[in-house]
Amino acid sequence: MPYLMIAASLFTTDSIIKFWIERKKKDGEETPMANGKIVIKKYHNKGAMFDMGNKNQHNIAMLSLVFSAFMTGIFTATLEKQDKRLLKTGLAFIIGGAYSNTYDRLKRKYVVDYVSFHINTEKCRQKIVQKLAEKWNGVVFNLSDFGIFAGALILTLCTGAHEES
Repeated sequence: MPYLMIAASLFTTDSIIKFWIERKKKDGEETPMANGKIVIKKYHNKGAMFDMGNKNQHNIAMLSLVFSAFMTGIFTATLEKQDKRLLKTGLAFIIGGAYSNTYDRLKRKYVVDYVSFHINTEKCRQKIVQKLAEKWNGVVFNLSDFGIFAGALILTLCTGAHEES
C-alpha cells in the first residue's frame, strides 16, 4: 500500500502545482529563486522529453498511455512479492509521474512544465560549454519528470545491486 501512496501522492501534488501554474502564471513570466539558479515559469510542452515530437501530439499521447499501462502491469506484478521494496518504490515513482504527464497530454494536449535550472553563461569560458549552458537554461521540468527520473535511478540501483548479489 505505501507504493500506491507514492504514485498517488506524486500524481496529486504535481497536478495541484500544474493547476496553480496554469491559473497564476502568465506565459513567459519568470520568477527567479535561489539567486536566479532556479526559475519558476509556465511552459506548455506539446511533445515528449525536450519537446521531441511536438508535431505529433496524438502519437506522443498514445505512446505515453501505452508506456504508463505497461509500467502499471509490471508494477502490479511486483506488488504481491514480499521483498523487492526498491523495485516497487522505483516503479511507483515512474507510474506516478507517467500518469500525471499522460493525463496532461490527453486532457490539455500538452504537459505543463514549470521549473528550470539556470547556469550563469557569463562564467563559461569555453564556447561549447556556453552553448550547452544556454541550451540547458531553456529546459523546463515538472515534479513528474523528477519522479520518473528518481524511479529510473532507483531501478538502476536495485538492478545493479541485484546483479552483484
